[in-house]
Amino acid sequence: MTPEPPSGNRLYTIGLAGLSLLVGACASFIQGDEIPLEGERIPVLLHERTIRTDADLKDVEILLPAPFDNADWPQAGGYPNHAMHHLWVRNRLEPVWKSKIGSSANDEQRFTAPPVVSGGVLYVMDVDHALSSYRVEDGQHLWSVDLGNETDGDDEHIPGGIAFYRDNVIATTGFGDVVSVNAQSGEIVWRRNFQSPLRAAPSARGGRIFVITLDNRILALNAINGETIWTHEGVGDGASVLGAASPAVDANLVVAPFATGELLALDVETGRLLWSDYLSAFRRTDTVSNLSQIRGNPVIDRGRIITVSNSGLMAAIDASSGERLWEQLISGIDQPWVAGDIIYVLTNDAEIAALSRETGKIYWITGIPLFEDPKDRKGLIVWSGPVLAGNRLIVAGSHGEAWALSPYSGAILGRIGLPDGVTVPPVIAGGRVYFLADNAEIVAYR
Repeated sequence: MTPEPPSGNRLYTIGLAGLSLLVGACASFIQGDEIPLEGERIPVLLHERTIRTDADLKDVEILLPAPFDNADWPQAGGYPNHAMHHLWVRNRLEPVWKSKIGSSANDEQRFTAPPVVSGGVLYVMDVDHALSSYRVEDGQHLWSVDLGNETDGDDEHIPGGIAFYRDNVIATTGFGDVVSVNAQSGEIVWRRNFQSPLRAAPSARGGRIFVITLDNRILALNAINGETIWTHEGVGDGASVLGAASPAVDANLVVAPFATGELLALDVETGRLLWSDYLSAFRRTDTVSNLSQIRGNPVIDRGRIITVSNSGLMAAIDASSGERLWEQLISGIDQPWVAGDIIYVLTNDAEIAALSRETGKIYWITGIPLFEDPKDRKGLIVWSGPVLAGNRLIVAGSHGEAWALSPYSGAILGRIGLPDGVTVPPVIAGGRVYFLADNAEIVAYR
């Protein structure tokens, strides 16, 4: 059974009077050294707003569920439904270990999925499809196995991702393979090939493994032997940004996001189509924004699907009927983060926004740096996240920094330096925060 967070009825409020205490508590974690620099100072947070706050929410306090201590982070997005709410970490977090996990990212091969954590062990796959495990207490390496396909060679095959399920690690590869590996020994249990690269991490629930191929098929596989239970094809194909979203699974529903912007709701048992939607606003003129891909994991939360597309549409959809409950003209490639009655989203314009889960209205918007050199607009920063833990939103950037923001106001709380750029969201389990850097180092904070 998929674990669930504590009831959303356990709420508390941080108002303006309590904000200074919150900032003081968080500064010990995300607080970089202030080094004076010569020359003209350019504000890095000046943005031409692409979305606006709603005036009627200006003085409304944000309520969040109490933090809960999740022991594991078994799949991409946390649980199969991707609804993690508010996670627990200490007010004061310090780095405790770091480990080199294999081959570093480069211009052809990138990390597209974060590690997973289960039973006191962290599992991670490098850009050359080497799967490894590490003890979370001290970073001790346990085992590694090469999941590369010798018949196709290992060059320029972007890996998918991994999930922990029933004592096995399930991996998807750029060679079109789904591989089940024994989590204790690192031995391969089964391997299946589907003739199309897989760039999304698998999802698992109810004895089934759900995977999405690059040619827009979703397959349900038997977790014991990898045999295909059912398959469903999306409509058409097309270009996409790097990476892909994992299916969201909850009870009898699996939600499949595709590179075309198509969103399908399917019956878990049979693969029967329940409803479909297409998330594309086509409001922007640049080539990248016109890619309709849903790359951020959709979230299934209390009867609603929360999702955002690259081309400029974010929506809440009724899980039973497929009816859109609200929509916003927001572009994003990362998973929206649902916490109680609030949704946090990172936009393609380097803005973090807090929205009402009920109405889609916007409480606050905060801009974070879009360029390392904002004056000359050079050094584009790609951010990932956010995740909500210990009363702070955490995002990580390709320029090698992690930032923390207040989930109540959007105020910047501080930042830390990381070993290299980070292009996948941080993972939180057992009160620890894990960052996977592009130089193939895992850094653990506790």
